[in-house]
Amino acid sequence: MDLTRLSTERLELAAVSEGDLDELHALNADPRVWRHLPSGVHSDVQQTRDQIADYTADWERDGLGYWIARRGGELVGIGGVRRRAGGTWNLYYRIAAERHGHGYATEVARAGVDAAARLAPDEPVVAYLLEHNEASRRTAERVGLGLVWRGPDREVPDGIRLVLADRTLDEATLGTLH
Repeated sequence: MDLTRLSTERLELAAVSEGDLDELHALNADPRVWRHLPSGVHSDVQQTRDQIADYTADWERDGLGYWIARRGGELVGIGGVRRRAGGTWNLYYRIAAERHGHGYATEVARAGVDAAARLAPDEPVVAYLLEHNEASRRTAERVGLGLVWRGPDREVPDGIRLVLADRTLDEATLGTLH
């Protein structure tokens, strides 16, 4: 099953590749898309280059990973699922600031959840997000994920981390996520 290229109602999705470096770096360097995690802003193109190497390795190893999302050839964002330690799929979406509010995150997220279910239906899909990122939580809930854990974040002082999943998770799996 080849999941490297998919189409949704409005988007063309393609596995992240080295050819996406300039556009992906511009997205990652935009502080508007990191409002809920300012430390995530990429200040150096090497950060994005390393990220792309990780993401292409996901595709090679797992047959699934994050896509670049385009509409009419123009970058909308990045998203999809990638495997996490513990046998779960991490749901992720980052949409260009000027494209916020049009349902693109939900569209990419739904494609990721569906692809994970086709490829490995026994592996849960999880979203790992900060509580104050309400838009991201709503997106995860729209594609069928529900809250399974809430607690202190390891990386963000005073941050509250939420774990949402498409099914109930056992304690061992939860332990790998927070």
